[in-house]
Amino acid sequence: MGTTTLTLSNKTKEELKRFSWINWSELARIEILKEAKRQQTFEEVEKILKKSKLTEEHAQQLADETSRALAKRYKKMLEKK
Repeated sequence: MGTTTLTLSNKTKEELKRFSWINWSELARIEILKEAKRQQTFEEVEKILKKSKLTEEHAQQLADETSRALAKRYKKMLEKK
């Protein structure tokens, strides 16, 4: 396994010492992996969007239609109660 070194200010280092029961290395590793996954997902979405022929106007129309349909559905649900 590789090693990564983080540089922290003295103030931050002192703050971390206050919570000595936390495995900061493990927490950093987990958060870095989460961010890497978010970035990977973002790249995948970007690839899909680049191929899309959907215009901003069409996207807004779909959003408006979806909002109206959801409002109608929730209104019916409230009327049944």
